[in-house]
Amino acid sequence: MSIMGIDVGTTGCKVVAFSAGGTVLARAYAEYPLLTSQEGWAELDPNEVWSNLCDTIRQVNAQVGGDPVEALAVSAQGEAVIAVAENGEVLDRSPVSFDVRARAQAARLRDEMGEEQVYHLSGQPIHPMYSLLKIVWWQQQRPEVFARTWRFLCYGDFVAFKLGVTPTIDYTMAARMLAFNIRTYEWSPELLAWAGLSADRLPALAPSGTPIGEISIPIAQELGFQRPVTVVTGGHDQPCGALGAGVLETGEAMYAIGTTECIAPIFATPKATLWGDRFPCYPHVLADRYITLAGNFTGGALLRWYRDQLGAAERAVAAETGQDVYDVMIAQVSERPSHLFVLPHFAGTGSPFHDPDAKGAIFGLTFDTRREDIVKALLEGITFELALNLQHLRRAGIEIDLLRAIGGGARSTTWMQMKADIMGIPVIVPQVADATCLGAALLAGLGKGIYTSADEAVGATVREAKRYVPDEHRAAFYAERLRVYEQLYPAVSAISPYM
Repeated sequence: MSIMGIDVGTTGCKVVAFSAGGTVLARAYAEYPLLTSQEGWAELDPNEVWSNLCDTIRQVNAQVGGDPVEALAVSAQGEAVIAVAENGEVLDRSPVSFDVRARAQAARLRDEMGEEQVYHLSGQPIHPMYSLLKIVWWQQQRPEVFARTWRFLCYGDFVAFKLGVTPTIDYTMAARMLAFNIRTYEWSPELLAWAGLSADRLPALAPSGTPIGEISIPIAQELGFQRPVTVVTGGHDQPCGALGAGVLETGEAMYAIGTTECIAPIFATPKATLWGDRFPCYPHVLADRYITLAGNFTGGALLRWYRDQLGAAERAVAAETGQDVYDVMIAQVSERPSHLFVLPHFAGTGSPFHDPDAKGAIFGLTFDTRREDIVKALLEGITFELALNLQHLRRAGIEIDLLRAIGGGARSTTWMQMKADIMGIPVIVPQVADATCLGAALLAGLGKGIYTSADEAVGATVREAKRYVPDEHRAAFYAERLRVYEQLYPAVSAISPYM
């Protein structure tokens, strides 16, 4: 017997089968292209995503052998929305989180309803990334797509639909659409009325960890499942990652280090203090708990940019030695802090500034600057941005004393020690790297009755691999550098729209 966690991300999908004790039995991963046909647009082809996901599911099912999958749940990227016709046809590409085509719609919502009212209802600051604004963009710019759409789905409920069950969205993903009331746990009549959208064109609602049906027999056979499989509502990738990292108490937070970077603490009730910095506030995948996200859209994507645009030498070394190119990049950096500052706003800012027009910058370049200095500054700049967010969370009354790091970046001992030094608090890396998949699988196990509580599920599966403690001297130095860093965005923000 095993449980399956599926993670549908921005640039790839991952499928992992776990035992009830958290052992990885099989995993598979596939990438798909992020399409950028126009400035400010970033889209996926949902059919291509589904095709890749089917392949990864088949690969995992072929490996589990005597431990067939009994239940699954999906961890999904937020905000990406799919227009689906009643016959199941996908009517357009799906814009993802950092697609900002809906700027005009965001501005109109701000003018007509007011940001504070929208935040009180939805727990989200107004931003072009949200699904509801992209739906309104379709309504205005592609009315033929809007008119033919039966349901506007996000990737978790889209996968459920493709598996043959009623498309049902959990509360965490519904909140990321900007159309959900975080206090009543229903679609918001006020926001839907503003958008000219009826609730019957959105998926059904259910809490995370709710069984919503079994995969139809023909689809199950096609995907290699060996027995009837229960589909359970999963969640937004960040709350799923927090569960998979073992974050169950206040004072701790998940630190996701992937394409984007995000800190996600949890708390018992909605916090009005988060409004000041426009931090989101929405239901967690666990009942009676809420979560916020503080982070930056750029994250590890900045290292990919360096790899592709400036890292020819590192790519050559990696090809010659068989090493991972990111390991080659990071191995060259010195222990001393960089003399450069990097403002990692290559895809605009995330929190606390919420500025889609912000631009990235490298400060302090001289003729003595070397490639390894730039790499070091990239690692520092991404982390400074999250340390700044940590300060703002504390000002909002959310104390964080421990970070649990997940994602590809958590494999780097160099970067993890740097993060502990810059954040000034311990950073724990759990043994299971696939925390978002594990979080989804734990929800599947809860929905199937394999676990009786989240505490039991986490206690059975999450174990610490390594702990990084701040070095006193480096932490003091970085605290001074952070005071300089926090002045950079205010100094350049006025000229960013002209770049």
